[in-house]
Amino acid sequence: MTTSTPVAASSPQTLGFLLLDNFTLISLASAIEPLRMANQLAGRELYRWYTLSLDGAPVRASDGLQVTPDAATNMPLALDMVIVCGGIGPSRSVQREHIAWLQGQARQSRRLGAVCTGSWALARAGLLDGYETSIHWECLAAMQEAFPRVALTTRLFSIDRDRATASGGTAPLDMMLNLIGRDHGRELSAGISEMFIYDRVRGEQDQQRVPLKHVLGTTQPKLLEIVALMEANLEEPIGLDELAHYVDVSRRQLERLFQKYLHCSPSRYYLKLRLTRARQLLKQTPMSIIEVASACGFVSTPHFSKCYREYFGIPPRDERLGIGSRAPAAEPLHTKALAGLAQGDDGPDAPVSSAVLALAQAQGEPTYASVPL
Repeated sequence: MTTSTPVAASSPQTLGFLLLDNFTLISLASAIEPLRMANQLAGRELYRWYTLSLDGAPVRASDGLQVTPDAATNMPLALDMVIVCGGIGPSRSVQREHIAWLQGQARQSRRLGAVCTGSWALARAGLLDGYETSIHWECLAAMQEAFPRVALTTRLFSIDRDRATASGGTAPLDMMLNLIGRDHGRELSAGISEMFIYDRVRGEQDQQRVPLKHVLGTTQPKLLEIVALMEANLEEPIGLDELAHYVDVSRRQLERLFQKYLHCSPSRYYLKLRLTRARQLLKQTPMSIIEVASACGFVSTPHFSKCYREYFGIPPRDERLGIGSRAPAAEPLHTKALAGLAQGDDGPDAPVSSAVLALAQAQGEPTYASVPL
């Protein structure tokens, strides 16, 4: 089960972002930018971050841009959390030195996370066994094969005890907003979302849109055709006999295909598609529950509500409600000098966190300290 621990109020949380070769820049930015904006809106340093590489040398992102890290992994940083940033070819990017360093961080009881394909590194280090884990859908099959002890999920992100993993693209933004909301309250995470013109903060139950053709390849064209028919007919569901007839298979063959490759019955899979669509409509449109039920092929609202509750664990009317708990707020930094902040709390040889400079620049923004904590 997911748990959260209130953060210490006396000092900012310090995060280290370990950059693997060919990491995706959008995932790194999606993870760091919410931290910057949290500091800006709070008007004080709630979070501090450093980018890291093994030797401190620049690391090339998947788009060809190079990022010069703040520090090497052998520098003495008092990190609260380490997040591995992966991208293209994680199996080639992860080195023995990465694994040894991550295992050392785990021995120091630091929280660990990953974005995009960074979960591969944590799994290689044996640090995700038994943990619910998210990774970009392109790596799902390969990672399941390589690390059978990892509890992989197709969710956008997963927060399981002291592990937080997110798939690629903008999913790290949702993960960080959820973590910030746990630490400092929903009002702050909502304020960050507004600043980024982000319509909705997605939760842990939101799923990646994994192309079925990627899961099955080209070996099951009949099954792909059936699923395409289902997806095109959510408002007026097609009967299973009719579906079987359309693709020229028997009803029994149809059921065998679904059980073998999708591990459920055709009717269950069809229901999942309709309920997933209903969830999108509930969260992203002003449609009434009756309208949503009708648009997703349910003949009555009570039946829709019953199915929805059984599948998602909450009734449709509660789906639009957000739940957030406010942890004790951090103490302000008062008159601590910027020069002193820039030196960090890890000694005179520690690198300067860009969080300090970003916060100083933000003091001229109208949103500075606009969210009271």
